[in-house]
Amino acid sequence: YKAAGMLSQIKEQIAIPLVADIHFDHRLALAAIDAGVDKLRLNPGNITDPKKITQVVQAAKEAGIPIRVGANSGSLAKEFLDSDGHASAEGMVESALKEVRLLEDLNFTEIVISLKGTDVPMTIAAYRRIAREVDYPLHVGITEAGTPWGGTIRSAVGLGILLAEGLGDTLRVSLTGDPVEEVRVAYEILRSLGLRERGITYRVCPTCGRTEIDLLTIAQSVQQELTDVMEPLTVALMGCVVNGLGEARDADIGLVGGRGNGTIYVAGEAAYHAVPE
Repeated sequence: YKAAGMLSQIKEQIAIPLVADIHFDHRLALAAIDAGVDKLRLNPGNITDPKKITQVVQAAKEAGIPIRVGANSGSLAKEFLDSDGHASAEGMVESALKEVRLLEDLNFTEIVISLKGTDVPMTIAAYRRIAREVDYPLHVGITEAGTPWGGTIRSAVGLGILLAEGLGDTLRVSLTGDPVEEVRVAYEILRSLGLRERGITYRVCPTCGRTEIDLLTIAQSVQQELTDVMEPLTVALMGCVVNGLGEARDADIGLVGGRGNGTIYVAGEAAYHAVPE
């Protein structure tokens, strides 16, 4: 209850929506609503008492906030596991729909649904299936995706497929580590699909035998220096003229490497020649 008691203080210090993720104890949900959260997440796998859910729904109605029904492959009730005791796309969908029907029976339709699994193909299948069943907003994510390197790849594959198919209204990248990195990865996924524009999009060649500058060090330095730039820009950092000239001309700012130096392009035009490495 200590964490629930801090929600009102957090709310006072932020200008973004605050979502409370509730497990097991419906009283925490009631406390979160009293604290002024903007949305609740309820896990149908661990709050199952209809009377307790009714209390939460009534409080959410009075507060005018939505509820996210968040089924997770790791916490499905036994009735939704397959014959081998494992989670499946069908089981996650059935678990979520059971909770959704309960909310609908209470005349509550301010609902968001999430079906997060650790298995990427299963998660994709679950979201595709639920999208054919209901028309509620979908919160998409690959749960417990892993440490930043592998988790970023798994999240990008799973979320990229779903978002490219038009599935997903909000998203969460789940990485082990600093949550700031989760936000950065999520935004890069959106930007890669042309769904958001903010900050810099980099085009950096993979380097080969033609590269005669230390492109990796240059790219890392440029990214570090431009971290705080929010204006949507395209920066091309290319090791040679083969693809570099075209990429640099198409970018807002471009570098085309030569032998220990490079040419800097601005708005498609060569602006600075033979700039030392």
